[in-house]
Amino acid sequence: MNRLLGFLFFLGLSSIVCSEEKFDSHLPRPLILEFPETHESQLKGLEDDELRLQCSSWRFAAEANNLNSWSTIPPECAEYVKDYMTSRAYTFDLERVSIEATTYARSLQLVGDGMDAWVFDIDETLLSNLPYYIDHGFGLEVFDGREFDKWVEKATASAIESSSKLYEEVLGLGFKVFLLTGRSEKHRSVTVENLRNAGFQYWDKLILRALEDHGKTATLYKSERRSEMVKEGYRILGNSGDQWSDLLGYTMSIRSFKLPNPMYYIP
Repeated sequence: MNRLLGFLFFLGLSSIVCSEEKFDSHLPRPLILEFPETHESQLKGLEDDELRLQCSSWRFAAEANNLNSWSTIPPECAEYVKDYMTSRAYTFDLERVSIEATTYARSLQLVGDGMDAWVFDIDETLLSNLPYYIDHGFGLEVFDGREFDKWVEKATASAIESSSKLYEEVLGLGFKVFLLTGRSEKHRSVTVENLRNAGFQYWDKLILRALEDHGKTATLYKSERRSEMVKEGYRILGNSGDQWSDLLGYTMSIRSFKLPNPMYYIP
């Protein structure tokens, strides 16, 4: 039908063109589109959109562990990372990880001998250090261990709500819970204080870096500690962390869950 109408329309035009009669001067002239001028504000909007896409692409690459080691976020992405970390987008991403981990945990049939374990990192996994990073450019500044230690010693980091729910779920299911952190052994008491204040009351082991662990990459250090757990007879069924170094290496868990964190990278 559409083709027939088009053909008849074409014939109509042809008859007008081929006719010896002059065109009616009142017939409409060919349609000319006149585009409005582009203002500087519109150009800036396009540039902002392009930058946001570039920074979103960078964050995806960082979360997927596709980047080489990096020490700070790209300067041009400072505002983007700030917006992400203080928005519902970050919260939604955290909640998604928790939902998937909870679904997995509930699907397991534990042996019942007390040797099924779940490993949790602490910083940016159970506890949020966002107030510290607000003061330090959301990862724009090179990490300063001394400054961060001062923050840790305040013991005021709040719980990440979605992780707290997963934590309680895992405990309720009967898992042994191991907290494996890159914090130094000298911060054991303030770490315990902070965890308790944030609502984490029970765990089976809290493992911090001993003197002999300093200088090791996080990947090596955490792999060694997980290997010790396995040698003791534990089955590591789940592992939650915000860094790939929390999850990779050797003696990996059956399943690992990576929480979002575009602010820093720990090898």
